[in-house]
Amino acid sequence: MAEEKESTSIPLSQAENGGDDPEDPVKSPPTSSNSSTRQACCFFLQSWVSKKFMTGCVVLFPVAVTFFITWWFIQFVDGFFSPIYDRLGFDIFGLGFITSLVFVFLVGVFVSSWVGSTVFWIGEWFIKRMPFVRHLYTASKQISSAISPDQNTTAFKEVAIIRHPRIGEYAFGFITSTVILQRENEDEELCSVFVPTNHLYIGDIFLVNSKEIIRPNLSIREGIEIIVSGGMTMPQVISPLERVARQGDRIPLNRII
Repeated sequence: MAEEKESTSIPLSQAENGGDDPEDPVKSPPTSSNSSTRQACCFFLQSWVSKKFMTGCVVLFPVAVTFFITWWFIQFVDGFFSPIYDRLGFDIFGLGFITSLVFVFLVGVFVSSWVGSTVFWIGEWFIKRMPFVRHLYTASKQISSAISPDQNTTAFKEVAIIRHPRIGEYAFGFITSTVILQRENEDEELCSVFVPTNHLYIGDIFLVNSKEIIRPNLSIREGIEIIVSGGMTMPQVISPLERVARQGDRIPLNRII
């Protein structure tokens, strides 16, 4: 009888828990599967939010930079003539900016005439006689002449691709002038190639044999856009001018045949 009582007796803790064994895998709740599902959902939501946030930054960054530079440029140009209008009693934002644009246009019209070009030449003559200012003026004029709509002898001649700095690597530059190197055996024609290292303001000059220069089918403006954009506007296919000329000569023959 004592053995039967001991076998039928149940501990008090088990009786309060309803007789369930927490370590029994059959009776324990599926907490591991729920936690893994929750972690997967959190990871997916976090990756989706971060991806959309970076997409918004990529879209808004060029807009913000463009707006900031445009706003700074308007304030900078507006500051030239806005003090004059303030003294006259005209407090209208943007009036100095419009006046500056009109002033630049009138200067372009005046310099294009014979009298204006003469006055400009006299002023340039005085500037080139100044010790330190003439170097800054000459460098700035060469850069502005490169993007000028008028043809100028000091502007960039052609877009060039040279082998630099090692074999198998190329550098993008502009041909500025040509020079004849006199040697004992024969004269060698060299081209002065300007390779920008900081947009268009700072760069290196290389004297390269004219036969070793690759001349792509790109205009000066396209080359400047490639340099300023950091190569993002680079076309997918670049062909040398010699190949384009040969293909242009073959087209009429194929059409005739």
